[in-house]
Amino acid sequence: MTGRPGRPGRTARTARTAGTGRSAGDGGATASGRGGGQASAGELLELVRSGRATTRGALQQVTGLSRATVGQRLDRLFRAGWLREGAGGPVGSPLGGRPSITLEFDDEHAVVLAADLETRHARAAVLSLTGEIHAEHTGTLLVEDGPDAVLGELGRWFAGLLDEAGHRAEEVCGIGLAVPGPVDSDTGRVVQPPIMPGWDGYDIRSRLARAFTEHTGAAGVPVLVDNDANLMAYGEQRASHPDCSAFVLVKVSTGIGAGVVVDGSLYRGIDGGAGDIGHIRVPEGAGALCRCGSYGCLAAVASGGAVARRLTESGVRAASGSDVRALLAAGHPEAVGLAREAGRRVGEVLATVVTLLNPGVLMIAGDLAGTPFLTGVRELLYQRALPRSTAHLEVVTSRLGERAGLLGAGALVVDHLYAPERVEERLRAMGV
Repeated sequence: MTGRPGRPGRTARTARTAGTGRSAGDGGATASGRGGGQASAGELLELVRSGRATTRGALQQVTGLSRATVGQRLDRLFRAGWLREGAGGPVGSPLGGRPSITLEFDDEHAVVLAADLETRHARAAVLSLTGEIHAEHTGTLLVEDGPDAVLGELGRWFAGLLDEAGHRAEEVCGIGLAVPGPVDSDTGRVVQPPIMPGWDGYDIRSRLARAFTEHTGAAGVPVLVDNDANLMAYGEQRASHPDCSAFVLVKVSTGIGAGVVVDGSLYRGIDGGAGDIGHIRVPEGAGALCRCGSYGCLAAVASGGAVARRLTESGVRAASGSDVRALLAAGHPEAVGLAREAGRRVGEVLATVVTLLNPGVLMIAGDLAGTPFLTGVRELLYQRALPRSTAHLEVVTSRLGERAGLLGAGALVVDHLYAPERVEERLRAMGV
């Protein structure tokens, strides 16, 4: 992450899926595990969404519910518009008969708004409930202008995107926002963000919801906020490595940070400290002042901002990590050399991370995520980490690119709103 990822709760407990309410590692449990087979409508929807049971017969088998009870609970989901019937599946009996009708999550009954806020620009989009982008906008937005102005502008962007995509504001079921700082997931507020001046403790959820209402007239839309690296990791793991039970994404842009996904669940630590690798002290940075106010942080010597500063000192104009990315794309020799050196410094820290977490995939993302930086990471990582820790490790670059944070933010909203316990709350509120 670019600061420090947030973490719901204040006590040591198992990692939980962001917004789903499922403990890490419980993905294989059947919905009949609670209440002696009394699976709720929300749990049936979860089974359908996950693909674990997509026919009425399969739902009966997995949950232990009677045909009539399954039918009653599915009827609530159909009336809410959250389920639809798909094509008939294969005939289950060797004697033939009618094919089973499959059930599908209806991703057309609502849309999600998502935004990924960087230090100097932002990206926003209208997404389907399954992550398809209907409309997208990228523009300059300076985080240093403060939360009121920035979030107000995002509200205006959202209104324009809905018009472009042909959707009404009333179709929006939620808004997801990725920010470059540490987030308290319980409140949606950033906590002492090194690169977000004026944002500390600000009520982001309320301001963004109000901005959306101001520009569209629609009220009551829930807003979820999380750290950018967390949401990038969440989006990338789901899209490209769904079977990886221990996944680490390292974002190297203005700052450096990591998102960790364990058994499909975002891991944030007990109070948001997980993934804060940009502020690990390194010997090479003893005299380097970090934006957090300390000396010797990894981000002070190996981030995109640090590389940009060194390039500027040598006479090459570079104001940010995005400028470094442009120089790397052009093959600028000094930028290439500094990026590789930065990769070696990050790789030395990642050797400890890999030894501790033993991930199956280590993904490098952000402005420096190119061949020179990746080469430097691999050099030190494989030199310093235990062979046992890297024997089955894939070191890769981002698959989703600049959209990773957007798609992760959208997935966060959907998983939150359609978690089993929240489904029950929403159905009752709808009178269904």
